[in-house]
Amino acid sequence: MSTEPIRLALIIGSTREGRFGPTVARWFLNQAKQRDDFEVDVVDLAEHDLPTVITTQPTPEGGKALGEVMPRIEAADAFVIVTPEYNHSFPASLKNAIDWHSTQWHAKPVGFVSYGGLSGGLRAVEALRLVFAELHAATVRATVSFHGAWEQFGPDGEPIDPEGCNTAAKYMLDQLGWWATTLREGRERRPYVS
Repeated sequence: MSTEPIRLALIIGSTREGRFGPTVARWFLNQAKQRDDFEVDVVDLAEHDLPTVITTQPTPEGGKALGEVMPRIEAADAFVIVTPEYNHSFPASLKNAIDWHSTQWHAKPVGFVSYGGLSGGLRAVEALRLVFAELHAATVRATVSFHGAWEQFGPDGEPIDPEGCNTAAKYMLDQLGWWATTLREGRERRPYVS
């Protein structure tokens, strides 16, 4: 059994101006950093000019952005997607980033931290579960969701009432850790076939 920390890619899915995702991601990053079983790489999609149209050949700019992101996705043992809900689903920027990768997601677990209005982004999470099932990824059951997210965080960027969300984050990280360790050991013993 490997004692190497789990390489967790924390992906911020929204790229809109004025987005709230970085606030939520900073909180979650602090939760993950309290553990010694995870090594976290924050992948902020807004920092990369990923292609917005799926073609057989990305533009030179898109190819460069893919070259920056792809090895980080490939190296991850597990993922946490931070996503808002746009029109009952997840952002197009996130869908494009997912679609530009395929085997990099195979046999790896995915957790979700969602935020939004009344639904807290849960409809986006349910839509993402279908996408990741097609990519041979295992989504964990536990999620973290912020309903009315803008009112849930104080001016310091920290949750106003941290007990519930901190507990939910720990539970999700526990599940993600189990799946990541089990699937990593499985991939090491026998390459995944898709």
